[in-house]
Amino acid sequence: MKLDLIVIENKNKNRILQFSVIIFVLIIILIILLMHKKNYLNKTEVKFASQYTNIHKEENVKKIKIYRNISLLPNYTDIGREKINNIYKSEEKTAYLTFDDGPSNTVTPLILDLLKKENIKATFFVLGSRIEFFPKLVKREYEEGHFIANHGYSHVYKSIYSSPQTVLDEYLRTEILIQQAIEIPEYNSHLFRFPGGSYGGSYSEIKKQAIELLSQNNIEFINWNALTNDSAGSNTKEALMQNLIDTVGDKKNVVILMHDAGDKILTYETLPDVINYLKEKGYTFKNFYSIMK
Repeated sequence: MKLDLIVIENKNKNRILQFSVIIFVLIIILIILLMHKKNYLNKTEVKFASQYTNIHKEENVKKIKIYRNISLLPNYTDIGREKINNIYKSEEKTAYLTFDDGPSNTVTPLILDLLKKENIKATFFVLGSRIEFFPKLVKREYEEGHFIANHGYSHVYKSIYSSPQTVLDEYLRTEILIQQAIEIPEYNSHLFRFPGGSYGGSYSEIKKQAIELLSQNNIEFINWNALTNDSAGSNTKEALMQNLIDTVGDKKNVVILMHDAGDKILTYETLPDVINYLKEKGYTFKNFYSIMK
């Protein structure tokens, strides 16, 4: 009897041992399977992440190619300088639509919408002080193919015209803001429009010296030879159009001064008539990329 109990006890121990071994083996197998699955998932995640990164790298490269397209980076050359200096001597009927004093969130987007609809590229002489408020509008102007030129920072005559150097300083300050807004550090418009024009007035001598200083720094300037007078009190579409008709006259090449400041909604409302009139007169629309390239 005692012997039988010992045999039974040994059998139970063997079964327990066997069961323990089986459990242990199963745990090892489970661990191996889990590790294999984890490695598989990690590889899959890495592969997916790599594909995702590559896709976005390609998208970013495409964006960079668009933003940094050489045709969208102004270039200062002797030929370009000569073209600007002789811009009114061309025999081709060309109209340059130019807008000063922006951007503004009330007028600039409307003008951009209209220009896009008409497939016309214009030139915007932006103020640095306005870029600080609406950098995204400057970026939109650039990305839609418009030429971003420089109108200084302040538009306060006693500030910008305190010396020739302050004219250059305002230009440089505004160029940095343009670069930041469009996210293109290589951008330099090389093109300035003097607030109030480049000649006349009590700051005439300062402007004359500033022209020389700007030229030494590879910066040209441009005025205008036609305008709607939207900044000088004309307060009806009819008056703006008559000013345009009178100043365009029979000129072959016209640089038209308008404004996209926040209070110039009338400029936008008159712009369709301006465009239609110039089309009927046989003008081709260009911006300063046609020169600064």
